[in-house]
Order: sequence, then structure tokens, then C-alpha cells
Amino acid sequence: MSRFWSDHVAGLSPYVPGEQPKILDLLKLNTNEHPWGPSPLAIKAMQEAANDRLRLYPDPQSTALCQAIADHHNVSPAQVFVGNGSDEVLAHVFNGLFRHAGRPLLMPDITYSFYKTYCRLFDVPVEIQPLADDFSICVDDYTRARAVLPAGIIFANPNAPTSMALGLDDIRGIARANADIAVIVDEAYVDFGADSAVALLSEFDNIAVVHTFSKSRSLAGLRVGYAVGSAAIIEALVRVKDSFNSYPLDSIAQAGAIASILDRDYFRRACQAIVDAREALVADLAALGFEVLPSAANFVFARHPQHDAAGLASGLRDNRILVRHFAQPRIDQFLRITVGTPDECQRLCQVLAVLLGDQKLQ
Repeated sequence: MSRFWSDHVAGLSPYVPGEQPKILDLLKLNTNEHPWGPSPLAIKAMQEAANDRLRLYPDPQSTALCQAIADHHNVSPAQVFVGNGSDEVLAHVFNGLFRHAGRPLLMPDITYSFYKTYCRLFDVPVEIQPLADDFSICVDDYTRARAVLPAGIIFANPNAPTSMALGLDDIRGIARANADIAVIVDEAYVDFGADSAVALLSEFDNIAVVHTFSKSRSLAGLRVGYAVGSAAIIEALVRVKDSFNSYPLDSIAQAGAIASILDRDYFRRACQAIVDAREALVADLAALGFEVLPSAANFVFARHPQHDAAGLASGLRDNRILVRHFAQPRIDQFLRITVGTPDECQRLCQVLAVLLGDQKLQ
């Protein structure tokens, strides 16, 4: 601990992202990146934006991008907030919506681990709600009466790392039971098979959804995320953003994101390709004896009843394949595996067959 640090720094537990290796020929199935590239129209737009106008500051409101997102979701631009990746959007959510005089935030015990990091950073107390034995979210835990009004509710849908999704009726019930607090639905993976809670915004002014361009739009390197919600919630995020960084998105990022939103055909084809590859991967893993949780994401969460997950992850890495293993209670025997191309998934399963002593997929 340095004498120069602010008082709270030593107590932080920073988020640890998935490994980004320097070795080029590793098969990366550990960080849920899209195996196909972004829209060609997005690449073209970014190339054209790399011109003399980069000497100028970008639009601080990202007006054209907010309009494109609003049109995509059939909402008003006043209901859209954009940021430097969904992680920055989530940071503003925690800072702007969940700091309520020590009242606790409700969230699942197994979910995106950055949430706990933000709780520490912004001094937000948390009340953990355990997932059910089948790893689904227990809706009743979020709808029952409490002596103390929570600060808010946040959950990922589909959840990470479990890949499982709640239906809109369940989300509707959570929102209805918590009309006086913000209910944040983190939909990083929603485009791969779940229903978006954007459909509920006309019913509830306490819901906001968070999306990213990193997954279904294959623009993880661009760092663009957004929230859609009521104008009151969006205003809070804008006020926090403009007290922190008025220019979170550069001109090239805005151009690429707009073009990606507008290329609807490419988006639909790319999402469907992931869904098709996921179903084939689930079948192959099941044939090898894995239990695979129902996935609505671009990854699967799987365990083998007779093989240690950490050992399998290590064996895969020895064979130049990366998957994600979480050494935490309840899920330490699972592997989170990103859906790759059909060839990449086949390579994964061939190596797993060898590690398991099962030659069926050889």
C-alpha cells in the first residue's frame, strides 16, 4: 500500500478479465468474443471516419448513434445512453442509481463478477440472492416484501456465466414488485436467444436494459455499450457521465457502431450462425458425457461428472485451447466455453475426447 493512495484503494478487489494471450495461434474460447468479424459496412464506415476530422472533438452526446439505437428499439433518443463499453455504462449505473444511504443492492450470487467490484468501488452494500439448485434465478427472492427498501436490483439476462435466461413474465413480476427502485437488466448476450426487456419499457419506468456491441455485433475491440430506459433513468446516467468524461466515444467508434446497427441483415445472419454452432456444440459435449446448462448466450456452461474442471481447462490449454474456469463455490466444476466457428468447436471436442479417454469424436 502506497502512502499516495486514496483511503479506499487498498480495499478494492479489481475485476480480473479473461486471459488475452500474446500467443497468436491459441484458440480463444474464453472471453465470449464473436468468431466472425463485424459488419463490413461497419469496417468501411470506420475507415472513412479516419480522416482529417479527427482533429476535432467527437459529438459528446453521440446524437446520431443514439438515434440509430432508438430506431432499432423503437424508443425515443431521450431513452438511450451510450458509453465506452457496457462496463462503463454499468459503472455509471452503480454510481448514479444504486447509492442510497446504505440500502442494499439485490443481485444473484453467481453472475457477472464485475458487479461486486463496482459495489466496492462505489461503496454500495449488497444483499446476495442465491441461484436455485438448477442455477436459475429465484424470482421470489426479488419480489418478496422487505423491511428495508433495496437500493436497486441488477442481474444479467442471459446470466453470466450460467448462460440461462429469464422470461419476460418473470422480469415483469420483478419490476412490478419494485416500482420505487431501478431494475437493471444486463443483456450483453440477449441477441443469441433471449427476449429483451426493452419490450417492457412502455409498462415500467423503473426498468433499464444494458447492451454491448462487443458480443452479437462482433465489436469487442471498439468499446461501445448503451442503456435503454426511462428518460428519468437516462438523465441520471448523463449527469454522472458529464461529471466524469464528456467524450466517452470517439468519432470512429460512433461511425462503426451506427453502421453496425444499420446493417440488420448481417446482424441477423451472424447471430443465427452462433445459435446454430451452439446447438451443435451442445450436442457434441453431451455425447462426451458433459452436463450442459440451457444456453441462450454465445457460450455454454458445462461440467463433466467424472472429470475435474480445472484439470480439463489445464489440459485444453496444454493443447492451445483457452476456456474459462471459475474457481468459486458452486461452479468450480464448470467450464464456460465460448461458441466458436464449427471448425473451432470441432477442434475443442476432439481434444476433449482425448482428455476424457473417449475417442468417439476422433
